[in-house]
Amino acid sequence: MPDILSSLDALVLTLVPRARTNQKLRDELLAHCKEILTSHIGQTHENDIGHLATLIKKRLLQSTSPSSASLRFTNLLSRLLDQPVLTRKHEALVFLDALASSPRPNQHVPASDFLASLQPPRTTVPPFSPTPDSQPPPRSPKGKSKAELLREYRTRTGHSHLSEDFLIKDTLYLLQGISGKYIRLSTSDQDDQSKLIFVDDIRCVIPTPIKSLIHRLAEVGHLYSRVDAFVNDRKGRSGVGMIEQSLCHHLQAQLTEYYRLIAVLESQISTATTWSADGHPGLRGEETGLTLKRLDVWITEWRLRMRMMSVCVEGAREAHGGALVNLIHSYTDNGDPFIRKFTDQLLEEVSQPFFSTLHKWLFSGELYDPCNEFFVAINSELAHVQYLLHPSSLAGGVDGMFSALGGETDDMSTEREGGLRLWEAKYRFRVDMLPLFVGEAFGKKIFSTGKSLNFIRYSCHDSDWVATREKMSNTGGTLKYSDIIGLERSIDSAYSTASKRLFEIFIEKFKLLDHLRALKHYLLLGHGDFAEQLMETLGPNLTRPANTLYRHNLTATLETAIRTSNAQNDPPDVLRRLDARMLEYSHGEIGWDVFTLEYKVDAPIDTILDPDSMVKYLKLFRHLWRMKRVESALSQGWMQVAGASRTFLKLHDFDYDWHQIRIVMAEMIHFVRQMLAYCHIEVIECSWKSLMEFFQEPEGDLDAMIQTHRSYLDRMVRKVLLLSSKSGKEEALLSQVQELFSTILQFRDAMDSFYHYCLSETARRDQTRDADRGIYTIPTQQRSGVPTLSQIRNLVKEYGATFSDLALSIVHTLQSHPDLDCRFLGIRLSFSDFYRAKKDQQLLQQHKQT
Repeated sequence: MPDILSSLDALVLTLVPRARTNQKLRDELLAHCKEILTSHIGQTHENDIGHLATLIKKRLLQSTSPSSASLRFTNLLSRLLDQPVLTRKHEALVFLDALASSPRPNQHVPASDFLASLQPPRTTVPPFSPTPDSQPPPRSPKGKSKAELLREYRTRTGHSHLSEDFLIKDTLYLLQGISGKYIRLSTSDQDDQSKLIFVDDIRCVIPTPIKSLIHRLAEVGHLYSRVDAFVNDRKGRSGVGMIEQSLCHHLQAQLTEYYRLIAVLESQISTATTWSADGHPGLRGEETGLTLKRLDVWITEWRLRMRMMSVCVEGAREAHGGALVNLIHSYTDNGDPFIRKFTDQLLEEVSQPFFSTLHKWLFSGELYDPCNEFFVAINSELAHVQYLLHPSSLAGGVDGMFSALGGETDDMSTEREGGLRLWEAKYRFRVDMLPLFVGEAFGKKIFSTGKSLNFIRYSCHDSDWVATREKMSNTGGTLKYSDIIGLERSIDSAYSTASKRLFEIFIEKFKLLDHLRALKHYLLLGHGDFAEQLMETLGPNLTRPANTLYRHNLTATLETAIRTSNAQNDPPDVLRRLDARMLEYSHGEIGWDVFTLEYKVDAPIDTILDPDSMVKYLKLFRHLWRMKRVESALSQGWMQVAGASRTFLKLHDFDYDWHQIRIVMAEMIHFVRQMLAYCHIEVIECSWKSLMEFFQEPEGDLDAMIQTHRSYLDRMVRKVLLLSSKSGKEEALLSQVQELFSTILQFRDAMDSFYHYCLSETARRDQTRDADRGIYTIPTQQRSGVPTLSQIRNLVKEYGATFSDLALSIVHTLQSHPDLDCRFLGIRLSFSDFYRAKKDQQLLQQHKQT
């Protein structure tokens, strides 16, 4: 700094000889030089040595020996560029060019005119004076230009040009949005447009080119007024967002720098006025170094700045929060380096509140957005809801294996909406508020990460881990706009860490896999011995009317089935959640129609096993339970027929009937067992394998876990229930299967009637033979309402034919089913083309009849 001061002192003494004897003038010039050197005006342009060299060559071409001067300059420039020691070559060229164009030391130059950039142009036109004392020297009319003739005419008529000194002062007022003496601003109330009104004096006028230049300069003042009005309006308004406040802060900083420029320009005029008062009346206003054209050069950069700030101000009136950041970011896609640089600086300032909210959300799961500017919004209805965990969800919370098999926890599902609803509806993702530099993919990762941390903290009650993560994030630096790569890296890291922790909590702490396995074993009848035991013990009770059943009897039977099967080895918390209950029944229904098993879940497991999923599990259980009932009835009927066949050998009259019954029963058993094998092996087990593969290598967040479980459950519902994708015919095949099951049960009842008839007929014939031998036996009493043999035979034949027709229709429908596994089921049911041959035979008979 001392070297610079000494250099400036020597430069001032060289260029201004009067400063050697006038200490006050010397100090003023030094202060003025230091003010210019410390200002930031004109430093936004990039250093372009080539452009500067071109300008210097153009000036040298106007010299007395242009060719030699240009050649010498080119040689010197190449030698300068080859010097590795010099680092500020552009500044050196600017300085030398300024020295070359500066006035000679013997010329008297005022203090404010020593700068080369403000060197006044050489002119021979005298300035305007309100009371001119002298007229221009007369010249002969011969050889006068039109400009001189026009000037003489205006002098004679008294309409001279107004002095540029007065116009410069008014122009500086215009740059601040203030009307001057000769130029006034007129603002219309209807629109935001300002108009310039030029006040022409009687003796002087303002030329049209000068008016055009003033209009160009007045644009900056108009834009300044618009920006300043916006900033002042937001200062006095309540409810202004944090991002908008940051925008106003940055605009105010820019306006402060603009005020500094205006002060510098006004000092140029005041210095020139002081110099004239010191006794040099010959130095006129236009020689102060500040003209309208030079003022336009000084304002050029600020014109661009004001335009950008005005555009941002107009957009900020309609945009809010993240949408405002998007509006500003859209200007970065511009080829102008000045606009890109200005926009980057503006975004760096404006996006600070956004990144502050983002940091809090990304690393602690807390949403601090008082002005509703973030792209994550909270549901006001769930803002203060905190789901309380059920005691059994925590370690040591199990009271006993069958403590819940009674009715005391039947209403546990009244608060079940909390788990999934808190995850899905507590926070909303707003795409319109998402900044473009973040992107929708990373925006969803941010949204999921914050939701996961919030869920871990409040729903899973693992706030210690979240607090530790937040402390670790504070040591890694802050998020900012200028480091987008670091932002993306932080988002990926936080997303993977939060998702991994959430998976660990569900799997290890809340035993999610144990609950899924329990649903598979009990509601999907995966435990075969448990299903057989439950069917055997409950069968006699479920044949009674539904209104005669009691829940405590069902739960006691369920407990017995668990204790007498391998289900007793399951975790106590799993068995505690299993319960038996009856659905709502109507008149005439029996226990088989209303019985169901229920598996109770609580928070936060109900986020995965939500009420809709439990309804689907219940639907699957009822279908599989009915299929299991039909298989059990056929198995018992087959053993009954096989065991009693030796008893009926003496009744040759019924051999054909029993043969037909065994054929139909074999077909029924094949059909039902193939259906059971398809449901358990090809659907449930394959779906379970895919589900376990996801949990072995989990990817994504809790939404991915929920979606995977839903896909697993939907696949089972679609394939087990044989649902179709055709609109209006989704459950057509399921209705046929249920009708077929009802037909099998009716056939089983008809077979029992035939069996009892055969028993009674055998007893009657034995009595006849005993009477022939003289042995008296008690005669059997004929029950009233018992169908006759022909009726029973007709029922057996009718139900058998109905079953064959339904099975044929089901197989035919399965062969054209859109699902591949269902088509394979049709092949398994008719692997030997049995039903195809039967269909061809029926078609042939119909053809013969016609």
